[in-house]
Amino acid sequence: MFIRTAGENDLAAVSRLLAATWHATYDPIYGEAGVSQLSDRWHSVDWLRQMLRRPKSEFIVADTGSGLAGMAYAVINDKRPEIVELHELDVLPAMQGRGVGGLLLEEIQGSFFDCRMMRLEVEEKNNGAIAFYEAGGFVRTGSRKATQWVDATILTLEKQLA
Repeated sequence: MFIRTAGENDLAAVSRLLAATWHATYDPIYGEAGVSQLSDRWHSVDWLRQMLRRPKSEFIVADTGSGLAGMAYAVINDKRPEIVELHELDVLPAMQGRGVGGLLLEEIQGSFFDCRMMRLEVEEKNNGAIAFYEAGGFVRTGSRKATQWVDATILTLEKQLA
């Protein structure tokens, strides 16, 4: 397996990967229909293409040689360029627990050498993700109610990079 920059030809596979991971994680919380609605909006190829083209961002994938096992996407905060925001880090359910997430996290953290802090948000009921990030040195720094899309509480986690 190797970590590489995502390209236009990866977007359909990334869309499927995101749908699979979100369903595995969030169906028990929001139900299959709710997750499908969110995923259709947030993981469409058109939306991913916009992410891929965004300046000051990094979009990477974990490639097994026969398919994608995971992906990560982060972008420098427009108002505070010393902060990089991790928007997505997802690993196929069948590949979780094999070090894929750690490889993606390490690579994405190293991609922003001018940034001093990485920040992310995670649904408070996503215990697996919270444990993963806390094991990687992230600490909880706040919480907020989610947007109109879901009834949830979102935790903010941060990690000093330099």
